[in-house]
Amino acid sequence: MLVLAACLLALASPLVVGRWPAGLLLHRWRAPLLIWATLAVQVVVVEVRLPHGLAPVAHVLTYVLALGFLWLNRRLPGAVLVGLGAASNGLTIALNGGVLPASRWATSAAGIDPHLAFANSAVVDHPVLPWLGDVFAWPVPLPLANTFSVGDALVVAGVAVAAWTGARPVRRAA
Repeated sequence: MLVLAACLLALASPLVVGRWPAGLLLHRWRAPLLIWATLAVQVVVVEVRLPHGLAPVAHVLTYVLALGFLWLNRRLPGAVLVGLGAASNGLTIALNGGVLPASRWATSAAGIDPHLAFANSAVVDHPVLPWLGDVFAWPVPLPLANTFSVGDALVVAGVAVAAWTGARPVRRAA
C-alpha cells in the first residue's frame, strides 16, 4: 500500500505547480488489460488465502505480467525505471521462493507481524540477494507504515518521471 500511495503522489505531483500530467494520461497504452490483470492478481495474492504453494507462484507471475506490459510500453519516459524496479523485485522474489526478503530491522521498524500466513515480503532464512529486498522502512507511527526495497524506489521514481515528462500547464478558465 505504501508504494501504491507513493506512486499516486508522484502522479499527482505536477498539479502542485499548476501542471497536468497530460503526456502520461494521453499516452496510447499497449495492452492496458495486462496491467489491470496484474494488479488484480496482486490483490488476490496478498488479500486471499490461497492453497499452499499457489501464492508464491502467482506472486512471481504478476512480475512477469508487469514486465510484459512495461516492455510493450517501453517508449514512455519512466517506463525503463519502473521496469528496472519491477525486474529487481521480481528476480529477488523468484530467487527466494515467491517472497521478497525483508530485513528484521525494517519489519520491526514498520511494525509488521512476522507470523502472517503469506506475506509478499517477509524475513526469510538465508535470503538470496538480500540487499534487493525490503531493507528500508517507513516506520510506525507514520501512516501506511511498511517496508520497501530499492526496486520499489525505482518504480516510484519511474512513475514520477512519467508524470512530469510532458506535463502541461493547467488552463485556467477566463
